[in-house]
Amino acid sequence: MARLFLGLDSSTQSLSAIVIDYDARCVVYDKSLNFDKALPHYGTRNGTLRSDDPLVVHSPPLMWAEALDALFAQMKQDSVPLGEILAVSGSGQQHGSVYLNDSAAVALAKLNPSKSLVENLRGIFARATSPIWMDSSTTVECAEIREKLGGIKATAQQTGSNTFERFTGPQIRKFSKTGPDNYARTSSIALVSSFMASLLAGKIAPIDHGDGAGMNLMDIRKKAWLPAALKATAPKLSSKLPPLTEPWKVIGSISPYFAKKYGLNLAAQALVWSGDNPCSAIGLGLIHEGRIAISLGTSYTFFGRMKQCRVDIRGEGSVFGAPTGDYLPLICFTNGSLAREKIRDQYGLDWEGYDQLLLKTKPGNGGAIMLPWFEPEIVPRVSRPGIHRFDFGKTDLAAQDCRAIVEAQMMSMRIHSAWMKVKPTTIYATGGGSVNLPVLQIMADVFNCPVHRIEVAKSAALGAALRAAHGWLLHSGEKPKWQEVVSIFTDPIPNSKVKPVAKSVRIYDKLVEKYGTCERHVLKQSV
Repeated sequence: MARLFLGLDSSTQSLSAIVIDYDARCVVYDKSLNFDKALPHYGTRNGTLRSDDPLVVHSPPLMWAEALDALFAQMKQDSVPLGEILAVSGSGQQHGSVYLNDSAAVALAKLNPSKSLVENLRGIFARATSPIWMDSSTTVECAEIREKLGGIKATAQQTGSNTFERFTGPQIRKFSKTGPDNYARTSSIALVSSFMASLLAGKIAPIDHGDGAGMNLMDIRKKAWLPAALKATAPKLSSKLPPLTEPWKVIGSISPYFAKKYGLNLAAQALVWSGDNPCSAIGLGLIHEGRIAISLGTSYTFFGRMKQCRVDIRGEGSVFGAPTGDYLPLICFTNGSLAREKIRDQYGLDWEGYDQLLLKTKPGNGGAIMLPWFEPEIVPRVSRPGIHRFDFGKTDLAAQDCRAIVEAQMMSMRIHSAWMKVKPTTIYATGGGSVNLPVLQIMADVFNCPVHRIEVAKSAALGAALRAAHGWLLHSGEKPKWQEVVSIFTDPIPNSKVKPVAKSVRIYDKLVEKYGTCERHVLKQSV
């Protein structure tokens, strides 16, 4: 009989399911449910609720629960062999928080399959909506926590990250200040990941080290709640947080609700869920130190695996726990594809025309440097947008711009990932920008390592399914190696390898020093 594992991904806009046949090394089912389209009665836009304050972005947790019912009903309708699934794990959008009152544990334990999850869960919330990662309304709380922990460097050294508005700790602090009565009625605080895991397991689920690290509340090295951070955040917080646990933890058997209602295997194991970034790392096969993923989306993300915990004392990057048991360093750049689109549109180009202009110039662009901060930037921290050019020629500005922005983005990644002390040996390029070969060639040359394209449309859900398989094998007494677990599932696109060119590598090794000098000059002036 096939060994089947289910991975779920509760993202900002949708809930996705992937079922893998572990022995056949293939995905046998793949389905997504868009919140806005499938559940319009919640009034969300792109899965979110907006208020008069543009900095406040929430989502209704009942919507996620209703989506879980709907997706299982769809799987049953599609004749997915749910009775053969051995284990389930999941991925949740990071940093979102769910506030449960003291009736939640009993309600979860007694889920009635003759009713919907929404009917079962009404009344268990101490807060009707959940602040999510897009919420940036906690600047004051970030500063308060950061000060109590000793500043940016001390905060990063203790928790793995500077305090960020989207992180859960500052969100909890704001709630305790603005809604003290409802905060007092909160008996358990969940993340999106642990809330969804609680539904599947029929009990309050623990928080795994990967997602727990995105809260500014966990000691990043001890992987335990950090007393100083709890004290700095909110009163009686330690009593409201579930335990932390390893990412391969089996919470228990699946809730009878899902077995009786949808035919899920009653003996199927419910594993702890993790955040979308740690799950995506597995879904991309980032199981070796030196294997890096660069996501070329609206923003650009650089992340990989790190055996020894190192943090960015400047507070630009973050360190999460990895599903492999070690660490996942991550940095995010705001000015990604949208910045390239601004240059493309400025000159009335399509992407093919953009690439043709880029190729008219030589690697190094004759020494021309651009700092492409079309929007305020996270890495490095730039509060006011601005485009800065150095040593541009007087002719063919369009071609120079097309190359300069790509070279700048790659050199900035190289400079600002140095704190990880992990030299890339292989880069997996993902996202919409990864189809542009000239971009990948510059990436390969700047980092002096081969670049492969990899499909990632559902990397978080796939990573969750692979985590379910890994946890089930461990719990069964086997000793699975991650390389064996992800093999074939996470192989890059065949014949997509882009190799560095030695001459170009030498050019960029010199140019990256000049880029760093230009960046420091502009940042110093803006202080």
